Amino acid sequence: MASLAAQQPKETCLGVPGLVLQQIEICKNNPNAIWCVGEGVRLGIKECKQQFKHERWNCTTLPNNEEVFGPVILKGTRESAFVRAVTAAGVVQAVTQACSAGNLTDCSCDLSREGDPTEEGWKWGGCSDDVAYGVWFAKTFVDAPEAKMDIKDIRQLVNLHNNEAGRQAVVGGQKRVCRCHGVSGSCAVKSCWMAMPSFRAVGEYLKKRYEAPVEVSSRSQKKTKLRRRQRSLRRVPIDKQELVYVDESPNFCRADAKTGISGTKGRECRIGKGIQDSCDLLCCGRGYNTHVERTVERCHCKFVWCCHVKCKACETMIEKHKCK
Repeated sequence: MASLAAQQPKETCLGVPGLVLQQIEICKNNPNAIWCVGEGVRLGIKECKQQFKHERWNCTTLPNNEEVFGPVILKGTRESAFVRAVTAAGVVQAVTQACSAGNLTDCSCDLSREGDPTEEGWKWGGCSDDVAYGVWFAKTFVDAPEAKMDIKDIRQLVNLHNNEAGRQAVVGGQKRVCRCHGVSGSCAVKSCWMAMPSFRAVGEYLKKRYEAPVEVSSRSQKKTKLRRRQRSLRRVPIDKQELVYVDESPNFCRADAKTGISGTKGRECRIGKGIQDSCDLLCCGRGYNTHVERTVERCHCKFVWCCHVKCKACETMIEKHKCK
């Protein structure tokens, strides 16, 4: 694999607008890592679109720019919480993968337990993903704009917490992978290493957290920690794996350019109850239009001696529904 150094110029990070001083210093010391940050964000956005493709808010990005969210990210809503968490997780994933592939000079595999035997008859070996470095880099770079301010308001705290929740989703999802060694695959000895979860698993985990978030108080007198809005639960500490929010979400039914909401008009839906992309849910009570699409494709194909395949043409009529 070609190294990132061969793909990216040394001045790449300096051409990125909006970086704070700490991020610029990281870029200077790790000029190739800025590519990993961009790749991680793209990874997070792609997974966001996958997880929300059947819902009113489908992880909308600005037109003609698949990498930038609209004003919805500026609010302290559940959607903003998910976006921040999944993109922070994406940066961890991208940086750690680059480490394991040898594309970054400051990290490689995690060999801290290499060769250590265990009571179960296996030993640590292989190339463990250096998730600790990925988490450190993502925390240092992604948190920098929020962390640079001395006086933290509620939204700063919420953003920092959700960034950490995304990073922890990768940490907590690590799996032990093993390979057997022995005569004829007897597995007399096996070596094991720690591997990151698939990013689809990370996205599914964070989606579950999105569906059960913690609402925090916006009137907290303590500017250094978050507290639950519900009085009866305030003594229960907020786990760092939980997503938190401070603002209620809009219903995302109607388009509003000012708030970055694209609405659900024209979205394809299905008729039925209890399904994610049902017309009842997506169309917000406005109803839907139905049209029939005719498709013709090859079918009932048979091999004829010698030597060609003979097929029939099958016609299918498919009903499609789109929100008014």
